[in-house]
Amino acid sequence: MSLHRPDAVADAAGPVAEAARQPLLDLLRGFALLGVFMMNIDFFARPLLDFGTGMAAGEGLDAVAAWLVYVFVQGKFWVLFALLFGIGFALMRERAQRAGRPFIGPFLRRLLLLALFGIAHIVLLWPGDILLAYALAALGLLLFADLRGAAAGLLGAALYLGVALLWGLSGLFLLNAPEAVLADIRAGLADFAAHVDAAAVVYASGDFAAITRQRIADYRVFLGSGLVFQLPMMLGVFLIGRWLVDSGRLRDPAAHRGFFSGLALVGLLLGATGVLASLSFGTRFDAVTEAGQATLAQAWMAAGSLPLSLAYLALFVLLATTAAGARLLGLLAPAGRMALTLYLMQSLLASLVFYGYGLGLAGELGRAAQLGFVLLVFALQLLFAHWWLARFQFGPMEWLWRAGTYGYWPPLRRFAAA
Repeated sequence: MSLHRPDAVADAAGPVAEAARQPLLDLLRGFALLGVFMMNIDFFARPLLDFGTGMAAGEGLDAVAAWLVYVFVQGKFWVLFALLFGIGFALMRERAQRAGRPFIGPFLRRLLLLALFGIAHIVLLWPGDILLAYALAALGLLLFADLRGAAAGLLGAALYLGVALLWGLSGLFLLNAPEAVLADIRAGLADFAAHVDAAAVVYASGDFAAITRQRIADYRVFLGSGLVFQLPMMLGVFLIGRWLVDSGRLRDPAAHRGFFSGLALVGLLLGATGVLASLSFGTRFDAVTEAGQATLAQAWMAAGSLPLSLAYLALFVLLATTAAGARLLGLLAPAGRMALTLYLMQSLLASLVFYGYGLGLAGELGRAAQLGFVLLVFALQLLFAHWWLARFQFGPMEWLWRAGTYGYWPPLRRFAAA
């Protein structure tokens, strides 16, 4: 790997130059990063595999905080991040085509590195990693690389909502299965609940080796269940992001305020319908006796999360097209440019606060205190991102990712940018 890009290599074969970046996408990544952290923090305080029981238990402010995150954040911000990933795929491919440069090779290297980052994240920090799943799901983008425009968006919506439908049908089965079948299912669920309880003890009091073994064990369980639903849903969202690029509306959002206003309205209405349907089944479930209700609640929440995420994107775009909004939201752009670095940093800090080899506060901090921690850390991360990018062109992890993708070390310090 060479130290710097050879002169013969055009910009299209390397990282996007700072002047060519789309600030709106960086703003959206910064916003999504905050929402993801609000959700993820709950599953440092309790095991990831407790996800199926609904929102965290609590009273008073903790109950209010848990409900707000459950309704407005859960499932929405990984979708927003996935939309941005699909947008990034489309833009990377367009740049390569315009310059007549290879695309498949750099894209596969990019996914390989993302997968390696994800594996390290799972083993060393947290089993709720999203990076490995993104890398696996993105391979599917190559199967539909030539699908254009609305066709990509329609296929993406069909994939996502089709999985949500299958999820819902499995919930109906659990509600209506014969008692003899349910007895076997409940026995398995009871064993699973015991595994979750044992994991909670390990995370709260174990040493690094014990917790690492637990992370790997938890991810193996997740690999056998969650990814079956997650990967096609992710691919669907990637394709919707591809459609947004093909439509041309993200290139000049100020000229398409009508479209984004309509997207916000329709997304809010459809999303609210899904969320309200989910809430009708409850927000907290017994893992053994209420698996059917929990599954139906998750399916409806997933169905509502896609349109709500699109509404969030649209509202954010509309705000960013105003002068006051652009100044306010511009504070988030550096965080978006360093999203990979800050995402991993969030997991590092949370693991040191909640796990036994750190402060061991798993199960000790309620949901309100968790959100206070999130806001404090994110504020400090914003300051760090502004400071770092005043001196360097990329975040440290972004720099490594780009170097591995394009086969040379791009200049890191600003004085070396020329």
